[in-house]
Amino acid sequence: MTEVGNKKWYVVRAVSGQESKIKDYIVSEIDRLGYSKMVEDILVPTEKIVQIRNGKKINKEKTYFPGYIMIKADLSGEVPHIIKSVTNVIGFLGETKGGEPVPLRPAEVNRMLGKVDELTLATEQINIPYVIGENIKVIDGPFNGFTGAIDKVNEEKRKLEVMVKIFGRKTPLELSYMQVEKI
Repeated sequence: MTEVGNKKWYVVRAVSGQESKIKDYIVSEIDRLGYSKMVEDILVPTEKIVQIRNGKKINKEKTYFPGYIMIKADLSGEVPHIIKSVTNVIGFLGETKGGEPVPLRPAEVNRMLGKVDELTLATEQINIPYVIGENIKVIDGPFNGFTGAIDKVNEEKRKLEVMVKIFGRKTPLELSYMQVEKI
């Protein structure tokens, strides 16, 4: 088998939620059948998100493009058939019935890979799940158990100003995102 410099990026459609497993299957099938020189890279773009559950921080990886896997490969010979035969692979993005898989345009590749790099470089970002006027419950600190409405959201400091009724009077509290949860 000759080393071919004709590797392009393609997008494989897969069952959503199974991307990492499917990526591993594709890698092992390609290796098992001796086509690893034809496939340069397989990516499942993910982003790290921090969720707050019961007052605890939980780090999770969320797939950025659910149901899609990026593959840089030379799709000649058997390679497309091997990839398509992997369980839970739906097919290549953009291919017509019986046609060849369509590679991504360089601009699309750069944009997607730029996004992938951006996601890996991004420090743990807690997505701002709160909006002004929303009702929340305090789950930490001296006001644990109190409920109130959000008055202000300070994204830089990751703080909320919440109006809470204490002894029948509305009192503003400054709380961090970690101290509250949505009702």
